[in-house]
Amino acid sequence: DVQLQASGGGLVQAGGSLRVSCTVSGFTSDTYTVGWFRQAPGKEREAVSCITQSNGRTFYADSVKGRFTISPGSAKDTVYLQMNSLKPEDTAVYYCAADTYGAAPTTLEYEYDYWGQGTLVTVSS
Repeated sequence: DVQLQASGGGLVQAGGSLRVSCTVSGFTSDTYTVGWFRQAPGKEREAVSCITQSNGRTFYADSVKGRFTISPGSAKDTVYLQMNSLKPEDTAVYYCAADTYGAAPTTLEYEYDYWGQGTLVTVSS
């Protein structure tokens, strides 16, 4: 079975940086997409960034463009989300999820077959 685990969250001051990681395992094909989603208190869950492992295609939400970078690990067992210039409104639980056999990034949550447990990112003002 496909398994994912998000980690690396913590407390950071506004303007600072943090990198969260998604460890993945159990894929039977190189064609899949990993997405980062986040949910703040009282808010709907939203797509932040996605990457398709087989071709490197990426997606970024408008709210994080120019600040966040998604990248795969060299061993193909990790996907990173580097978060720079953090703002208090970035505070949320960050989740990673997998769209198996997905050949392109998608923001549609129902396309994601597997979800990991989230990691909390708190940005202080």
